[in-house]
Amino acid sequence: MGEVVATWEATEGGAGVKGPVVVTGASGFLGSWLVMKLLQAGYTVRATVRDPANVVKTKPLLDLPGATERLSLWKADLADEGSFDDAIRGCTGVFHVATPMDFESKDPENEVIKPTVEGMMSIMRACKEAGTVRRIVFTSSAGTVNIEERQRPVYDQDNWSDVDFCQRVKMTGWMYFVSKSLAEKAAMAYAAEHGLDFISIIPTLVVGPFLSAGMPPSLITALALVTGNEAHYSILKQVQFVHLDDLCDAHLFLFEHPAAAGRYVCSSHDATIHGLAAMLRDRYPEYDIPERFPGIEDDLQPVHFSSKKLLDHGFTFKYTVEDMFDAAIRMCREKGLIPLATAGGGRALP
Repeated sequence: MGEVVATWEATEGGAGVKGPVVVTGASGFLGSWLVMKLLQAGYTVRATVRDPANVVKTKPLLDLPGATERLSLWKADLADEGSFDDAIRGCTGVFHVATPMDFESKDPENEVIKPTVEGMMSIMRACKEAGTVRRIVFTSSAGTVNIEERQRPVYDQDNWSDVDFCQRVKMTGWMYFVSKSLAEKAAMAYAAEHGLDFISIIPTLVVGPFLSAGMPPSLITALALVTGNEAHYSILKQVQFVHLDDLCDAHLFLFEHPAAAGRYVCSSHDATIHGLAAMLRDRYPEYDIPERFPGIEDDLQPVHFSSKKLLDHGFTFKYTVEDMFDAAIRMCREKGLIPLATAGGGRALP
């Protein structure tokens, strides 16, 4: 069972009290920003983390405005059956963000796929048992939508990745794509069987500022042209983006929208690796951004992820691609996670 680390919960009565809601993986890139947005919106938040004693990961949460009054930390791990039960009991909503993202795993089946799927189902069972959860919002991935042998020009919430293709080809991140696909399908089936209100949000590559101390996995990919991480160029070949703040706003928007149901793509911009490289060279001449990509065609066309279903509910995106990358690069520089320059004559951080 989940160990309650900090049990103080807001007790004010009357109108305007929101929650409590659970955010899993609350110390991560998306989770911590989502906790911040929920607190700003007046929610009482139960944040689950694997190790509440890890001050490096929990301090950014505990320092958030409103945290003293409306935030509590709960110990839970996707690999431990039932560890989310206590946090979920009595909650009105669950934002399931936590997911293993170890692209270098030597045992992807047991370290990524199994805990993702089994952890998802443990959370679904806890929501059913609680009887108080109004809606579950699952953070899915674009990797559940368009990973297949031939890219189509447009994808939406009705498309699913080819899991057999992922397992056969084993491209960078394949275990993540498989784990998210299997977990989402299993959760959808369980929700339908037990009458749970379950929504999936499908973000494309998430870029922007962040609260966490280390380099977020999605920024390892997004900034691969800056850092020279060629293993991630294949993901950037025909890529789509969403700003972290827009994505978190979409989570709150769909949680609160009475007509929301099913899957939602959350993506604001499309690009090819060539267009992304040109933008970065123009804005950041101090970095040695590649101009040619051997093995990648010069005449690539962008692949579009349609957010029409989300936009038809009245949601609007606020940020440009330039906004996303400016914020991400600024934050990474401030935290010493990328050099200040890589081109000749530029000063680099140690």
